[in-house]
Amino acid sequence: MIRARFYWLVVCVGFSLLGQAQGWDSSYRSTYYDQKLTLFRLLPDTEGEIIFLGNSITDIGEWAEIWQNPRVKNRGISGDITFGVLARLDEVLSARPAKIFVMIGVNDIARNIPDSVILHNYRRIIEQVQRFSPQTRIIFQSVLPTNDEFKPFKNHYGKDDHIRSVNAGLRSLCEESKVDYIDLYSRFLDASGKLDKRYTNDGLHLNGAGYMHWKALLIEQKLMP
Repeated sequence: MIRARFYWLVVCVGFSLLGQAQGWDSSYRSTYYDQKLTLFRLLPDTEGEIIFLGNSITDIGEWAEIWQNPRVKNRGISGDITFGVLARLDEVLSARPAKIFVMIGVNDIARNIPDSVILHNYRRIIEQVQRFSPQTRIIFQSVLPTNDEFKPFKNHYGKDDHIRSVNAGLRSLCEESKVDYIDLYSRFLDASGKLDKRYTNDGLHLNGAGYMHWKALLIEQKLMP
């Protein structure tokens, strides 16, 4: 895993330089990222872990309590992007988890990182899990919709075509890689095609009803008991 970590740090640095040249930002390090990751690296591994991996939408969820299961671990970091997930994937895989639920990409989209780069990173995530923890079941969850009737996250709103394009590419990649894909996007939409106000109070993140809806969808798909 040390070799994998070094490899992905090199790849991420390379993409960061490319991004700067192309006018988009692939940086992922922050004080909060480092605070969370240093803690994750010190927490004990548990046999049969079920990991929820992603950005703030994952980070906010109280997953062990939602599922009433101490084996369920939260590995969300607010503000994270696909590059940040790749750079810390060795920690996620250290316990050889039973399942990893991945939701990542909306912050990449907010930064206008190209679809091709996001999908490339999705592919690398899948390859690394399959290489270093082949018994782990990967469940990729679609990027959720947003709602521009709110104000706080203007860079995230109005990117519906980009979100749909990334989700379509992710679905195809998962089919190709024989990885589970769940379409949460369409199940969080309102009649006007935006993130339903029943599930959010800022147009990007979920409220309590949103997390319970998410839970119900995973149960419906028989991905969690």
